[in-house]
Amino acid sequence: MNDEVNLNLLDRDCARERIRGFEPDIEDRTIPSRKHNKGVVMKGFVQDIEGLAVKNDEFRRVLYTARHCQLVVMSLKPQEEIGAEVHKLDQFFRVEEGSGEAVLDGVRTAIRAGFAVVVPAGTNHNIINTSSAPLKLYTLYAPPNHRDGVVHHTRADAEADNEHFDGKTTEQ
Repeated sequence: MNDEVNLNLLDRDCARERIRGFEPDIEDRTIPSRKHNKGVVMKGFVQDIEGLAVKNDEFRRVLYTARHCQLVVMSLKPQEEIGAEVHKLDQFFRVEEGSGEAVLDGVRTAIRAGFAVVVPAGTNHNIINTSSAPLKLYTLYAPPNHRDGVVHHTRADAEADNEHFDGKTTEQ
């Protein structure tokens, strides 16, 4: 007997990803049954984040927003940067493809695929693509920083959009 459950929530997320330009594999639409003692299916995000980050060509794409954290994929063009910023929240970056520099309070560190960067709240930081190829990464904000589902095709789009997290999560 097959122990996998095709969840309506995942079907909705897969449809959303198709709209956003991703075509999830059939394996991404079914996950092993994960039930609490009372038979309630757990919520959350279960997908190949490396694959989603590498396929992403948008400057910023919010994939999932929970009450206390948010998952975002980003793609920086050659010589592009996120831009120096300071948040009142913690942030984690993971580089999946490419190379560049992380700048935290003025300290520059070379980064490449496989590197993680943790930015504590209040730290002036920037991620810079110093290479001739795109820098593909994902980031976690804790708590959320952007509106759920927001897509900024370019850095200019992101800078022109004064959006912020509005309290609405992916599963509301």
